[in-house]
Amino acid sequence: MDKTTKKKNLALEFILLFGLISALGDITYEGARSIYGSYLGVLGANAVAVGLITGFGEFLGYAIRAVSGYFIDKTGNSWIVTTIGYAMLISVPLLALAEHWEIAALFIILERIGKAVRSPGKDTMISHATKHIGSGFGFGISEALDQIGAIIGPLIFTVCLSSFGGYKQGVQIMWAPAILTIAVVLYTKHKYPNPSQFETITVSGGAANQKPQASKRKVSADYWLYSLFIFFSVLGFAGFPILSYHFLFQRILNQAAIPTLYAVAMAIDGLLAVFIGKLYDRMGIKVLVSISLLSIAVSVLGFSTSTAFAVISILLWGCVMSIHETVMKAAISDITPVADRGKAFGYFNTIYGMAMLIGNSAMGFIYERSVLYVILYAVIIEVLSIAVFLAFINNLKREQRKRS
Repeated sequence: MDKTTKKKNLALEFILLFGLISALGDITYEGARSIYGSYLGVLGANAVAVGLITGFGEFLGYAIRAVSGYFIDKTGNSWIVTTIGYAMLISVPLLALAEHWEIAALFIILERIGKAVRSPGKDTMISHATKHIGSGFGFGISEALDQIGAIIGPLIFTVCLSSFGGYKQGVQIMWAPAILTIAVVLYTKHKYPNPSQFETITVSGGAANQKPQASKRKVSADYWLYSLFIFFSVLGFAGFPILSYHFLFQRILNQAAIPTLYAVAMAIDGLLAVFIGKLYDRMGIKVLVSISLLSIAVSVLGFSTSTAFAVISILLWGCVMSIHETVMKAAISDITPVADRGKAFGYFNTIYGMAMLIGNSAMGFIYERSVLYVILYAVIIEVLSIAVFLAFINNLKREQRKRS
């Protein structure tokens, strides 16, 4: 076996190991996320608290990534933050200790912080290994295994709620995948202590390329208009916890059906990603307007009193999440130069998280007054996001005319 083939096989093994880590991690935290809203409600939280807790958790889950990424850039050590982040998965089974919603809220927020801490390190290490098998193929393997876990986790809660009728049994079972995740992380760290060695780039003289210098110029007007569109589109998008709270306490769905629907949404998210990506490549950035239109449909159907509409809303919710995680990020790569890409994604994560915090909190607050007002809020915000999107498209066209 030649040296190149051996390195390629080692890179593939590393990616598969991280795929296993992602799958086990997703069984743990995606399983728990499928019942956050209803579980908090059962413990006594109202819609305001559910929206605020989950919104704040999502905000931290994105905003802290910038800090974690900065630490990696400064130290060059991805394993430290990655290991700490995965170790924080134990906050999920610790939910079984919560007798009050305030304690459950603490564990939920800790779980989201763990996701934020580990994500930049995980993605950085995988990116090194993908250079030997292709970036798209490498990340595709990781995402596919990731989504398998995202489907299994909620289904575990479905079985637990159907068989035992309680949430605590479900979160206690999560000790198994959480501990297995940490064990595989430690094994992978021991076997591949320095994944950056997978990626060796040289210039013609044989010396290593210098790290690209970050751009000091301001991010373009196109980017800020696009960011404003992201903010408003996410601001009006109903999160799964507030929807599941509505389903349970309006007696639209039983508690066992809620994690099942979340698993279906995760399956749609994964299956649709490739199709959405190809559609974006063919149609361009205008496909993004579907985010706002689908988000309106999610709220109109999801906050109704119809079981059929509730199911349809979650199917559409999975579609929106797929677009968020593929096209929304791809567009940033297309409208920002390479030298600005790092800070562009950093701003994106912060803006996305802030919108989730404000949007979920607002929906929870409004829900306590009137379900109809929640729908009106969502429609108004998403229409505003469409207006911003049209302004963004017009600005892009003006810039193209100037260059031509």
